[in-house]
Amino acid sequence: MKKGDIIDIRIEGIEFPGKSWGMVEEESGAKKVVIKNGIPGQLVKTRITKKRSKKIEGQPLEILSASPLEIPAECPAFGKCGGCTYQSLPYEKQLELKANYVLSLLGKAGIDGFEFGGIIPSPEVFEYRNKMEYSFGDDVKDGPLLLGMHERGSFYNIVKTDCCRLTDEDFNIIQRAVLGYFQEKDQTYFHKRSHEGFLRHLVIRKGRQTGEILVNLVTTSQSELDSADFTELLLTLELSGEIKGILHTINDGVADVVKKDDLHILYGEDCIHDKILGLEFEISTFSFFQTNTLGAEKLYSVVRDYVGDRQDKTIFDLYCGTGTIAQVLAPVAKKVIGIELIEEAVEAAKINAEANGLHNCAFIAGDVMEKVAELPDNPDIIILDPPRDGIHPKAIFKIIGFKPDTFIYVSCKATSLARDLPFFKEAGYGVEKVCCVDMFPHGGHVECVVLMSRVEK
Repeated sequence: MKKGDIIDIRIEGIEFPGKSWGMVEEESGAKKVVIKNGIPGQLVKTRITKKRSKKIEGQPLEILSASPLEIPAECPAFGKCGGCTYQSLPYEKQLELKANYVLSLLGKAGIDGFEFGGIIPSPEVFEYRNKMEYSFGDDVKDGPLLLGMHERGSFYNIVKTDCCRLTDEDFNIIQRAVLGYFQEKDQTYFHKRSHEGFLRHLVIRKGRQTGEILVNLVTTSQSELDSADFTELLLTLELSGEIKGILHTINDGVADVVKKDDLHILYGEDCIHDKILGLEFEISTFSFFQTNTLGAEKLYSVVRDYVGDRQDKTIFDLYCGTGTIAQVLAPVAKKVIGIELIEEAVEAAKINAEANGLHNCAFIAGDVMEKVAELPDNPDIIILDPPRDGIHPKAIFKIIGFKPDTFIYVSCKATSLARDLPFFKEAGYGVEKVCCVDMFPHGGHVECVVLMSRVEK
């Protein structure tokens, strides 16, 4: 077997997010081949793209036979759209695979002897997302204008997703109306290669508990938007929720990301509100807020249960974002201090804490590695909720240096978690409890909450 060979592989296991593997026999023995996507039991025609002594990777070309585990997917775009990976698996099987994957990673990292709380399912398996970021483009070169998600495995092609099952129908209604509006006007989309064109993204947020909707159209400055006409289009739609704000963001950057170069409010406010565990949060189009509101309640409930009632304790919430975890914990703590790199998120955290009547929260903007060394307080508990890539190695040692009685690590990427936990183990902290929470049904990610306590005083 060499690079470029085309072989048939029977998928035996999954590596989240979005990879699978099978074994191929060679003269020197069986070799593991990792490919994108894939479900255990599928037979996949695969092209070998990388072969090294310890790693073989392949590109799936065709599913030759389905897995006996598979069921019909509810979404007509499944398999082509990159939004879902495992919709053709029964939800119970998705949960089983995710939980087993986490346990396998922790076991390989030498983390054992803990109480496993299993995996908590999402309260909603479909229509759970409170935010979608759609892209304008086409599915073939010079094809008709489309609005939807990126095609699976493609940087350029767009799949029309106006029947998406991850959101409620309001998202689909708005998406269809906006696409039809710009198709009638024969408007162009921004081409990533030529850097020419007008339409870039459509971002929709909806408060799960409030029904408030925020619509943000992202374009370049290469054409003009009839703001009044566009606003009227949206406000006349029959929706179950209520549009609270319509925004127009102008972004002339090259990168295919939604960012704020120039933001205009066409109607209403530039934010909406949603509620988690009885607390209300203000959410802007650029705020980080868990995309599964009811799932977030499950996640934060686990964190709160692990903390317990610590009315006399000080808690550090590192990588705190907009301060949702800090505010959920404030009623059961003496004091909570949050640190977050993004200044806008910190300002939002302060506003939300004030609105919720929480006066024992403080939020600091800056790099965790720098700011954590400046704090005068000694924490009893440290909450860690880092980005997907985990904690910077230098930051880990500074954080451990506080020697709190308890660490609670909230991870959205199990491989990063398995990499980081041995550092805490070496520093004298034992893993007591682990619980998984599925925030992304049909997707490749899973949240983990880990309770660690100091075993060496």
